[in-house]
Amino acid sequence: MTLAPIPQPLDPTRYRTAWAHYEQGRVPYSPALIRRVADVTGLGSQHRVLDLGCGPGPLARRFAPLAHEVVAMDPTPEMLAAARALAGDAANIRFVSGSSYDLGPTLGRFHLVVMGRSFHWMDRVDTLKRLDQIVEPGGAVALFHDTAPAVPANAWRKVLYEISARYEPKEGAHQGPDWIRHEAVLLDSPFARLERFGVIERRAVDVETLVQRTLSMGSTSPSHLGEEKTAAISAEIRTKLADVREEVVETNALVAWRA
Repeated sequence: MTLAPIPQPLDPTRYRTAWAHYEQGRVPYSPALIRRVADVTGLGSQHRVLDLGCGPGPLARRFAPLAHEVVAMDPTPEMLAAARALAGDAANIRFVSGSSYDLGPTLGRFHLVVMGRSFHWMDRVDTLKRLDQIVEPGGAVALFHDTAPAVPANAWRKVLYEISARYEPKEGAHQGPDWIRHEAVLLDSPFARLERFGVIERRAVDVETLVQRTLSMGSTSPSHLGEEKTAAISAEIRTKLADVREEVVETNALVAWRA
């Protein structure tokens, strides 16, 4: 059995300022991907969805029209406040303050649990054991992510990576040299039947979006960098990547059912 190392505990202040940059900066999940995951998991209007580590709630908002109720859960108060505001009048989203360590029967049962770029912050083995208690028979867990295919349209990403790497603090990294991929952790969990789904698209992008994307990351958020470095990294991105106009992205979901 593969034992996943426990990551560094999440500092709730790391994302205290990042929420303001999510909506413009982060790569949105393709609507076609959301529909695909709903279809393959058999999600219907009678079902409940848990968005664990919801951030400002992009997945909660997209799954709400497809489900009876979505519970959006996050440990950072500023993220949860942003999620409430962005949800507007969506009556079937319930917001809960908490982390994976707060998962338990009091939340009720769920047909689908979704996580958008959040699973790596958790004690993944413990989280999956807890989810096994609240995911109903036939239900699933879906890990959402985005990647950048190595195509000519993405050549500018090397510059952005080099800029970010020079500014981000090296201490407190949540993934060390012994990091084990999500797939290995899932294969040793109750949710060991895996399938991956993805949508590849060419999208318009500009330098201001890239600034906002960088500041939305935990490692380069304003609260993590400090005021001086935040101003410096933003200025450097605007100077060196001013001509960026497009990117190719893959938004994907690793879906796991009980074996």
